[in-house]
Amino acid sequence: MDKKDLQKLFEEMTEQEKISQLLQMDGTVFKNKSIITGPESKIKLTEENINNIGSIYNVFNFEEIKNIQEQHLKNSKIPILFCSDIIHGFQTVLPIPLAYSSSWNTELIAKGMSMVAKESAATGAHVVFSPVLDVSRDPRWGRVMETRGEDAYLTSEFAKAEIEALQGDFSNENVGACIKHFAGYGAPTGGREYNTVDVTERTFREVYLPGYKAAIDAGSVMVMTSFNTIDGIPASANEWLLKDVLRNEWGFDGVVVSDYAAISELIYHGIAENELEAAKLAITASVDLDMKTDIYVNNLAEAIKKDPIYSEYVDKAVFRILNLKNFLGLFEDPYRGITADSASKVIATNENKKIAKKVADESIVLLKNKNGTLPIKMNKKIGLIGPYADEKVLNGMWAMMANSSQNESLKSIFESNYDGTIITEKGCNLTENNEFMGEFVHLFGQNTDTLMTDEQTDKAVENIKNENVDVLIIPIGEHFLQSGEAASRTQIRLENQQISLLKKLSSLGKPIVTVVFSGRPLIMNEVAAYSDAILQAWFPGSEGVKSIYDIIIGAVNPSAKLTMSFPQNEGQIPVFYNEFKTGRPLENSNHSDKFVSKYIDCSNKAFYSFGYGLSYTKFEYSNLQLSDKVITPGKTLNISIDVKNIGAVKGKEVVQLYIQDVIGSIVRPIKELKGFKKIELEPNEQKRVLFEINDKDLTFYNKENCWKVENGDFKVFVGTNSEETLSGEFMFRDC
Repeated sequence: MDKKDLQKLFEEMTEQEKISQLLQMDGTVFKNKSIITGPESKIKLTEENINNIGSIYNVFNFEEIKNIQEQHLKNSKIPILFCSDIIHGFQTVLPIPLAYSSSWNTELIAKGMSMVAKESAATGAHVVFSPVLDVSRDPRWGRVMETRGEDAYLTSEFAKAEIEALQGDFSNENVGACIKHFAGYGAPTGGREYNTVDVTERTFREVYLPGYKAAIDAGSVMVMTSFNTIDGIPASANEWLLKDVLRNEWGFDGVVVSDYAAISELIYHGIAENELEAAKLAITASVDLDMKTDIYVNNLAEAIKKDPIYSEYVDKAVFRILNLKNFLGLFEDPYRGITADSASKVIATNENKKIAKKVADESIVLLKNKNGTLPIKMNKKIGLIGPYADEKVLNGMWAMMANSSQNESLKSIFESNYDGTIITEKGCNLTENNEFMGEFVHLFGQNTDTLMTDEQTDKAVENIKNENVDVLIIPIGEHFLQSGEAASRTQIRLENQQISLLKKLSSLGKPIVTVVFSGRPLIMNEVAAYSDAILQAWFPGSEGVKSIYDIIIGAVNPSAKLTMSFPQNEGQIPVFYNEFKTGRPLENSNHSDKFVSKYIDCSNKAFYSFGYGLSYTKFEYSNLQLSDKVITPGKTLNISIDVKNIGAVKGKEVVQLYIQDVIGSIVRPIKELKGFKKIELEPNEQKRVLFEINDKDLTFYNKENCWKVENGDFKVFVGTNSEETLSGEFMFRDC
């Protein structure tokens, strides 16, 4: 629509039509033509609200969307904006984001997210609530599964790639992206879901904001607020966050949507006395769409009567929503070229499955491989025993619409492909009770009548023993609802029954390959103690077991590296690679061994560090060189290193570059990721890997609260993970 026509349409809108544009509800809103009700019938809306509603979310069927849109356009000139909670796949599901970030392959993940966009668009979605760009250092928080781990730089690189992949050129094979959860949602106190976030502005800007900023720079059309507070003010009412930072500093003029009922939660936070005050706070902060409450539609008119400034805020919000609809071409074609047969042409195609399989290949992390236990030769007799042996629900919590029954299980994939004997046992229960499932227990709870007893576990172990297998594959892990939203845990360990099974099987004296399914880093001490090889499979998506199988038999060489540190125990949390220097460091301190920064009962280091992951081959690093010893503003420093495959098989390696600011006006981290490259080498092949950095890569948020690089010495580290590196030095001078 021409801008003049859009302006004319806007000027013709009544106050109530404008306010209704700020309403976002789910598809159940249309079940009753004249009255809309929400959860527990608490949401009170009028027929006028229905006729002028701005947005609907989570209708996943094009025919239903078309029917809703057609009926709506009989009463309104403004089409509905349809949004969907599609995070990492609709029917063809990628591994969870924490898993696919372990690929360190932004180009590959871009292909994966382009596939996700294509399937999402075919359902009729205009915008997807993805990507999740929260940085988290706390694996107790269940939603780490949706993040790209603990690092701001890595998150930013994925943010750019994923936004560009989802949105593309905004054809009918693309969707708009809504980044979330803005901001700092990944840092709740104690790792407890929906809890307070309390970090300094410097940490907030250096650690938690960069990923969102990268997505805004890449053109994301929508932003979703988070549930948490920032400096004591909830995000959905936080003018500093939404106006000063997002809109004024970053120049974002797109749509801001609250998370589910977040505006009503301003009352429970205790900063709004009632719904009227909540509406005023949120619209003042520039939240445009009110998701799943009636607070805007039932209170903004009264706010305008009392103070005309709120009319201005409403007008701005409405125009931003209209602009987005116009940008997406909805006034000309509210279906964006999608037809009834679009889904059958693009959803769950063989090509899509190949992409998901490739992503899974590069997402599964080899954590241990004692004496070359993996890969397993085809003629070996395998005992496959564990609660995930014949499990198909492997997509993770947020693949809500995927049909998991269409997935393969490890049992089925081995029986169909393995050229040898496979003996399968369940071994033990996945969980010991259903309490953690809450209201989902009726959908996903185990039948307590069929839970395995200890005697049955012993019988399964005895059966495996009697078969005299050559090697044991033990698939264990979390239930998919033990991670994700509302799944914070104080003990991030495997169930006792699973550890007991592992111990009993270790007594058989056979090589043990443990495959761990989870949505977060787990405490792995006991798993490592009783395993010869460990594959961290995460929740690997709809094609994931095929990747696990191919890695186990050696058809795929694992290349994934962790993007979140695995703690030694829960008392270490948060543990992350880029911690700040301390005055009494464990190493190189003038104090005695007693009076330094350490635990007396545990190592300071992570059990598995950031950037760690093994391969079936080995890589040798040598000849680190810097193009200069001094860099100045605008000058590029070239950092190069030789990497050689000294093993017997072809493999991929993630070469990682870290920087340390030796002396600063503010205490700086011991190291910070500033670059990475994924390369592939044949046996005995060597490549020279080149990185370029400049003064922008050296900036930090200084004591004057501005981004600046300071004169001084820097260290550079290049290696296979954050712990194993070669190092060099250079200086920065501003003249």
